[in-house]
Amino acid sequence: MSMPGKEPSPAQSPRSQGQSASQRITGGQQSAPNSRSHSGRRNGRRNGRRNGEDLANAPRHAVKFTDVSTLAITRRLLAEGVGTFALTFVAAGANVVAALYPDKVSFAAQVVAPGLLVMVVIYSLGTISGAHINPFVTLAFALRADFPWRRVWGYWLVQFAGAILAALLLRLLFGDVGHLGATLPHGGIWQSLVMEVILTFFLVTVILATATNTQIVGHNAAIAVGATIALDGLFAGPVSGASMNPARSLGPMLVAGQFAPMWIYVAGPLIGALLAVGFAYILRGPTTPQARKAASGDGG
Repeated sequence: MSMPGKEPSPAQSPRSQGQSASQRITGGQQSAPNSRSHSGRRNGRRNGRRNGEDLANAPRHAVKFTDVSTLAITRRLLAEGVGTFALTFVAAGANVVAALYPDKVSFAAQVVAPGLLVMVVIYSLGTISGAHINPFVTLAFALRADFPWRRVWGYWLVQFAGAILAALLLRLLFGDVGHLGATLPHGGIWQSLVMEVILTFFLVTVILATATNTQIVGHNAAIAVGATIALDGLFAGPVSGASMNPARSLGPMLVAGQFAPMWIYVAGPLIGALLAVGFAYILRGPTTPQARKAASGDGG
């Protein structure tokens, strides 16, 4: 019996009831995964953009730091090896050529040529490696904390290698002439030893001073160092050969087989360099950032 004024509603079939119930039951379950999937896609895109921005904003040198560092070290070592090769080739080569042509190369030319060569090397390679081209200059810089100790061994290796290669080339070109330009104690063992101590003290003192005052001296450091080498050679060359550099002496000695006086040209420059380091500390105290930059170079 129906209520007056209200039409009877048609009865729903069991199938339609089941479908509507199923839709009511599953509809909420389907919407939730869809909303989660849309949210996940939005979060993924947001994270992707954030990661892309992070990569774009990351410092580019961070990825290449190791390669750049290795390249800088290689350049420093190459500069030191070539510089020491050039110094030994010119210094020892001047003596060899003078022995072959005594009327063509004067004594003054023999001792001034290494000074000019060092001047040129400092101008051309100083900003790359510091232009030590002398193992005990490297040692002095390290003792002054101008130069990192971890690089000392590499510098020593290429410095001695460059000197030996220069002596080998001189022997190949001219034969065993003039002891291949090896520095010999003409004035006696002790005179030569003391002379090498004093000469190296002068040289390293000038080098440390110009490195510390690089803002004042600037490129004129090359002139000061080269002039010191020439000056030492002019008055002390006849006594000890004015080596001041164990690599320059040991290279020709090893190739020529002159082993007896070798210790003089190691002990003398070593003592002189140590004295110069102590003297520099007394005069100027600890090192400066300018000295560190001058001693280390920038690797090109």
